[in-house]
Amino acid sequence: MAPLETLGGDAVDPTAFLRLIERGQVPPLALVHGADAQLTDDCLAAVSRALFPDPAHAAFDREILDGREASVDHVVSAALTLPFGAAARLVAVRHCQALAAKGSEAFGPYAKAPSPTSVLLLLADESLRAGRERKSDHWLLGVVPSAAVVEPVARRGRALEEWLRQRAQLDDLTVSEGAARLLVSWVGDDPALLVGEVRKAALAGGPENRNVGEAEVRAVVGEHRVSGVFDLTRALERRDLALALRTLDGLLATEEPMLVIAMLTREVRTAWTVQLWRRAGQSIDQIARILRRPPGAIEALLGSMGGESSVSLGDKLRRCWEVERALKSSGEPRAELAVLVSELCSAR
Repeated sequence: MAPLETLGGDAVDPTAFLRLIERGQVPPLALVHGADAQLTDDCLAAVSRALFPDPAHAAFDREILDGREASVDHVVSAALTLPFGAAARLVAVRHCQALAAKGSEAFGPYAKAPSPTSVLLLLADESLRAGRERKSDHWLLGVVPSAAVVEPVARRGRALEEWLRQRAQLDDLTVSEGAARLLVSWVGDDPALLVGEVRKAALAGGPENRNVGEAEVRAVVGEHRVSGVFDLTRALERRDLALALRTLDGLLATEEPMLVIAMLTREVRTAWTVQLWRRAGQSIDQIARILRRPPGAIEALLGSMGGESSVSLGDKLRRCWEVERALKSSGEPRAELAVLVSELCSAR
């Protein structure tokens, strides 16, 4: 297994971490955190493939724990258990952010000297850094060496399109530039949602199809979804609550709630960003080039804000994040989204 130093001195870029794993250099301890479900799934899959070339070994030497149920002592004990048939044992802890802080004293010694016959993979489905939802860094960041911490990289626009094309290759799929552009434009910037849509688009071309072009994307994402999202955003801009709620009901009849919240969050974030840039002196043409939208669309968006303050838009963006967290925590999708749409329609 690779020593921690090979990962670098600071938090590790996910791409660098996955490349390290692909070369067979698996560190004995890694903490992967951030609101990127695709990243945590990819890391777990990559480490599993590297440690268990024979999948049969995974049945005995791979243990998946849930931080909401397991104690730190249980995690350490599992990591200290010797492998049965493979060269190393894998202990993965999902939702590791739920591990109690009182366990930091027990975990500290292990983090300094991990078992040489185990790989402990800590997976958090939210950021452990201090931020809008956390007053201070999670205790794990103070115990796990920074060289073993993997954090997601925010991608937008062309960078996200290129990442999507590269990620699709792991599934033996080829995505054209135009298809990637359509997916990012229509689906948003949630990596897990994008990968899911790529897989569905590939199936639209037949069970043996491995190429995803614009035709496959349109067949799956479809003009119906684009029309529905357009109708919902226009209703929100006009603050027509009745129409917005009817449109929301129509979307939820065919679309996943997480996709709908991703679309709403993107629209609110775009409005907030456009307003900040405009007040900072950016011209409409400059903003249009950055966002890759027609200048007329930027003018219409600014006009629809009706003088709404950046503070109000920031509050609405935070509400979108809160609803996203609620949906991920098994909140009732239709009720949560209906309340959010009502709040987004309100003027402040």
